Amino acid sequence: MRSERDYVAGLYTRLDDERARVKEEFDAALRGNGGTAVERNVEVRSLARESKRLDVADNGLCFGRLDTVAGERSYIGRIGLFDEENGHEPVLLDWRAPASRPFYVATAVSPEDMRRRRQFHTRGRRLVDFTDEVFGRPGGGEHGDAALLAAVNAPRGEGMRDIVATIQAEQDEIIRLDHPGVLVIEGGPGTGKTVVALHRVAYLLYTHRERMERHGVLVVGPNPAFLNHIGRVLPSLGETDVVFTTTGDLLPGLRVTAEDTPEVARYKGSLKILDVLAAAIADRQRLPEEPIPISLGDVTVRIDAETAQWAREEARESGLPHNEARAVFTEIVTYVLTERALGRIGRGWLTRDDRTEWEEMRQGLLKQLAQDEKFGAALDELWPVLTPASLLSSLYTSPEKLRNAGADQALAREDGEAWTVSDVPLLDELIDMLGQGKQPEDTAKREQQAQAQYAAEVLESLVDRKESMDDEDHLFATDLLYAEDLADRFVEQDTRTLAERAAADRDWTYRHIVVDEAQELSEMDWRALMRRCPGRSFTVVGDLAQRRSEAGATSWGTMLDPYVPGRWDYRSLTVNYRTPAEIMAVAAALLAEFAPDVQPPESVRACGIQPWSKRVTGDELPAAIEEFVRAEAEKEGTSVVIGPPGVPGTVPASETKGLEFDAVLVVDPERIIDDGPRGAAELYVALTRATQRLGVLHEGPLPPALRGLNEI
Repeated sequence: MRSERDYVAGLYTRLDDERARVKEEFDAALRGNGGTAVERNVEVRSLARESKRLDVADNGLCFGRLDTVAGERSYIGRIGLFDEENGHEPVLLDWRAPASRPFYVATAVSPEDMRRRRQFHTRGRRLVDFTDEVFGRPGGGEHGDAALLAAVNAPRGEGMRDIVATIQAEQDEIIRLDHPGVLVIEGGPGTGKTVVALHRVAYLLYTHRERMERHGVLVVGPNPAFLNHIGRVLPSLGETDVVFTTTGDLLPGLRVTAEDTPEVARYKGSLKILDVLAAAIADRQRLPEEPIPISLGDVTVRIDAETAQWAREEARESGLPHNEARAVFTEIVTYVLTERALGRIGRGWLTRDDRTEWEEMRQGLLKQLAQDEKFGAALDELWPVLTPASLLSSLYTSPEKLRNAGADQALAREDGEAWTVSDVPLLDELIDMLGQGKQPEDTAKREQQAQAQYAAEVLESLVDRKESMDDEDHLFATDLLYAEDLADRFVEQDTRTLAERAAADRDWTYRHIVVDEAQELSEMDWRALMRRCPGRSFTVVGDLAQRRSEAGATSWGTMLDPYVPGRWDYRSLTVNYRTPAEIMAVAAALLAEFAPDVQPPESVRACGIQPWSKRVTGDELPAAIEEFVRAEAEKEGTSVVIGPPGVPGTVPASETKGLEFDAVLVVDPERIIDDGPRGAAELYVALTRATQRLGVLHEGPLPPALRGLNEI
């Protein structure tokens, strides 16, 4: 024990030395130590990332040791540390390194050339105990699950914890899976699919950092409470270039304030809504009911239906978004009006052979049209510049516009801008369907950012070329000078982190996206997410049996095949690490009723506490809830009261998806089932949130699946 304590203490000393060195270099870089703006910026950002990587390692820096059959030792930890004075030898292996894999997958049957796995138990920076698992001898693996059981039995805190010290073999296989495209991880409650997905992101960032860190990672969750719950996992693993969001927050600056009925949400989530959006845009591309007179010079010309029809056809056939196609529409109308005006003004004395006079008159008429308010008003009437919000809100508040677009009248509402979660992918779609229009400042800014990005990439590629040149390669000094000049010219001194910049930019594209509770996403939600990841690199996490949304997935292929046909991989998790067997038996009985083809996950443990139920009257219910809350407040851990909408003191099951609590009280389960077509799935979610204790309060008879509960 003493030698292991000394070794761990030495690792912390080395960690502190590394921190001091990085801080000194970071301070020097901030003061400026020569080099170009790009080089200084790259150095500052690199040192900032290294500083954050070192800062996460205080708790559980080293959590184990591997001994090979050849007698070699390797210590496994949260980050990697090296002995710079001894040939950069590793003194602590990062848990993501290939050499660390046997720590998670070695078994007595398949020891991976390992003789022993030692798991450390630490408190702060001090090693207090360790457990050995010796492979190849009888009973050698009897303590192998000690660390895991200690972790799953521990009281829950405010957020999800990482599992770097207790990753199981089936989880490790998924985390390290070398699949560049879309990976679907499906598992029942408590199987750890969310935390596995987050560790997979940390692994991908470790193994493909140069490719991934420039664009970052997006993590999409079902609600803010869930994102807050999981938000500390990746930072605890040293990864901060991550944006956490819900589908309702994908558009920066948009605020969701209302909720759709399940039927309307299903309608908006279907790809059929694309036809409605296209028709709504086409409805605003109008023909004049009566010719519109425009004064040009001393004559009056008219925009008639025939002219507008020609211009509209040309604009639509251009394939440009609506606002950008306005230029084509305007060009045709302008051509017709000036031709008509020139023919009348020059009648009898001007021929097309008089090219100079003809062109001078045309330019004068064009200038006059550009300044003519009536002509501008006519264009706005026939081909207006539209914004996504104005188009969609006017559609919702006009029964006539809904009819013209072939839309269901169920979309109608009084407040057109009372946005719902289901509106977000529609607004996102309209941004591309409408185009930029009159936004030159935004366009110029975006172009400048693109040039800065390009310049940085040019410089980076040239430096890489210089380092890898052989005798036949040639790299002129002017190449590097040009790249530095280009980068200095366009680089902006933006002090925001990558995550802050990405979250504020709707057009940001990510290298990888994690979608949790993915069974809830609609077809339109998937379009919005695919738009944000051109490389189609996703980790998709969900459980079809827990689907609540009517617009959600009934199969993974339905959602993914339109984008990555035959190129997505599927993995399942079957072991329940959260829900004890006593509680899972109750949930499994319910699952068998509404999803008989789904196999419930197998619990890895029992807690020894039987779930209970209690029948109360409506008058007794508030006091019973208060009694539960008061009793749990005196215990260590967390608790929650889950109930149907409208019951004071409860939260709906949908707001607890992905969360876990030591104790759960479910109120009125029969009303939860009756609240919508997916009510049974909602109750299944509620029952599987508890890690230790489950109680049920009911006014009426219990649902059949719950009648085996101990009544108190």
